[in-house]
Amino acid sequence: MQETRQFTLDPGQLTVTASVQTDPGCVRDSNEDSGRHVNPYDLETLASRGRLTIVCDGMGGHASGEVASQIAVEAINELYYSNRDLDPQAALRWAIEQANCEIYETSLTDESYAGMGTTLVAMVILGDKAFSAHVGDSRLYRMRGQKLELLTMDHSQVMEMVQQGIITMEQARNHDDKNVILRAVGTNPEVEVDVSAMFAIEPGDTFLLCSDGLNDMLEDAEIEAILASESDEYLACQQLIEAAKQSGGHDNVTVGVVNVSAKIAAPPQQARITREVEAL
Repeated sequence: MQETRQFTLDPGQLTVTASVQTDPGCVRDSNEDSGRHVNPYDLETLASRGRLTIVCDGMGGHASGEVASQIAVEAINELYYSNRDLDPQAALRWAIEQANCEIYETSLTDESYAGMGTTLVAMVILGDKAFSAHVGDSRLYRMRGQKLELLTMDHSQVMEMVQQGIITMEQARNHDDKNVILRAVGTNPEVEVDVSAMFAIEPGDTFLLCSDGLNDMLEDAEIEAILASESDEYLACQQLIEAAKQSGGHDNVTVGVVNVSAKIAAPPQQARITREVEAL
């Protein structure tokens, strides 16, 4: 497993630290999840496009889910940062739509890729604001003031039932159809992407992006307790994954933890640390 920790110290900006980690879990032989945190070295790109974090949960037989999630991460990273004609929110939507086309077209080239696709959740931090995009049931949470809040709404059958008042969130956790999703990247020629409005971020905020291998295994209260007790993003990722595995680890699990801290007055510095670590 490759885990990337990145931090940027820019005068006049909030300090952002991030870690993304993935693990196959306790049951599955392969890992169809993918994730990445991207922090541009170029200050102009950082100012205009910001920092991008992505988590994808691939689906499909014969390891095709792994192919789909990897295509999504690579394509969105490249396309989002290369498009300077659109505003950031439109550029991310376009990048996801293009990744959808690439996955769908790839699925037509090989029988073993038929029907492959991936969920996706992404967040961009741009100065003191952020926005998100998602397709499927991978989630974005925000931890603020020791309280965990879900910022995305799953594109799933049970979440629609929750919104209609048919079942509660607690009932949705144990529903027979909890894994039936209504949207995915790459399963159809076109995809509908939910892109949020810009929202303010504050020092002390922690953001969690995760595949359902985390929130299917852990209650929100358990996730909240781990994030409240561990301020280091790398260790928080490790603890979340380990807790999911201790609860059964029935699926691949990918988590991205992004911490926001106060502005600094130091000269511009940047650092990137990439390390190979054993699967947890």
